[in-house]
Amino acid sequence: MPSPIHSPALRWLFLDLNSFFASVEQQEDERLRGRPIAVVPMMSDATCAIAASFEAKKFGIKTGTNIGDAKRMCPGLVLVQADHGRYVEYHEKIKTEIERHYPIEVVASIDEVGLLLDARHQEEKVALDLARRIKAGLQENVGECITCSVGIAPNRFLAKLASDIQKPDGLTVLRLEDMPEKIAHWKLTDLCGVGRRMEPRLHAAGILTIEDLWNAAPEDLRQVWGGVGGDRFWHELHGEDLGHFASQTRSIGHSHVLAPEFRRPPEAVVVARRLLFKAASRMRREGYRTSLVSLSVRTEDRNRGDADLRLTRPVSDTITLMQTLEQLWPVVMGQVRWARVKKVAVTLLDLESNSTPEQMELFPELNAVSPEETARRDKLSSVMDSLNQRYGRDSIAVGFVPNQVKTFSGTKIAFTRIPDKEEFQE
Repeated sequence: MPSPIHSPALRWLFLDLNSFFASVEQQEDERLRGRPIAVVPMMSDATCAIAASFEAKKFGIKTGTNIGDAKRMCPGLVLVQADHGRYVEYHEKIKTEIERHYPIEVVASIDEVGLLLDARHQEEKVALDLARRIKAGLQENVGECITCSVGIAPNRFLAKLASDIQKPDGLTVLRLEDMPEKIAHWKLTDLCGVGRRMEPRLHAAGILTIEDLWNAAPEDLRQVWGGVGGDRFWHELHGEDLGHFASQTRSIGHSHVLAPEFRRPPEAVVVARRLLFKAASRMRREGYRTSLVSLSVRTEDRNRGDADLRLTRPVSDTITLMQTLEQLWPVVMGQVRWARVKKVAVTLLDLESNSTPEQMELFPELNAVSPEETARRDKLSSVMDSLNQRYGRDSIAVGFVPNQVKTFSGTKIAFTRIPDKEEFQE
């Protein structure tokens, strides 16, 4: 008879906002409450839902569902164009409310936060009371439509998993002795860290169910993952708290899927310029400079063009970067034969801190831009940043007419990054 599992302390409380974007829209507009809504990047049947309300989810609509399909699934579906600035505002309100009750240890995404509990709050009754107080505080002080599911467990991984057990508005304690029975009915892909590409590899290793995964040895998962990621997954699944690691910024970029009326090359290049302008401003605000610029386009017929250009020295000014983009654009468009562009992406790579001493040039006379001109461009770029922060984004621009593309190249929230408030003015 196997010895009983010794359950480690309940060290983490993980909070997951339910249908966050859709709930914010319903909070802001009472007419949307109780109705199936899909939050979309643009008002088009060709796009996909980026969020769905509880009511829409009952029809099978979820993040990534094509809107044309979604309308057939739910004829009464209401489309709401995303307002990412509003979601960041609510995100800040939610953090403020949570920290009235307990300090946040980690912000995992726009709608997920984790609390690392001290010894007193690791007692189950105390942890549950804290979770209930946070839930009540969110509804009272942020909005009645703002609900969350909470998981409490020995580590962050299991707490996140516990928050998924009961939705919406759930509260679940997951102890190690509850595993794997409490989630035995789940699919492998229901676990965070097991995606569509990982599932076939697990199947090939004979791991077909959650119970198989639980009973696998660390070396089995190391082989499936192809490295230490498998070891980490095994230890976290079995309740060990390995901590979390701060990420290091290595690139800054923005991409955009264009509405049909902006997909001709003359309009698409304006979007590329706007995205570069935004990335350059954000890079300066975060204190970096770049020495590698990358441009990528994807066409309506699924062809792809990619090109990058390495600079002679790291820079941070918009003028130099915009000149670089003008060199890259005909290269990538030539690769796709100047077809209609569905998506464009601009990325600044090989970032280094502005505080890093700049390497002296061996032959400065060969550089087309003098130190005096470089200083002038840097100062001009900083002035543009200040004006846009003060008077609103696109108050002043380089490479496109201000406000020309404001409606379709704004700041968006990614799964891995929450924009700063300043970014909505860049």
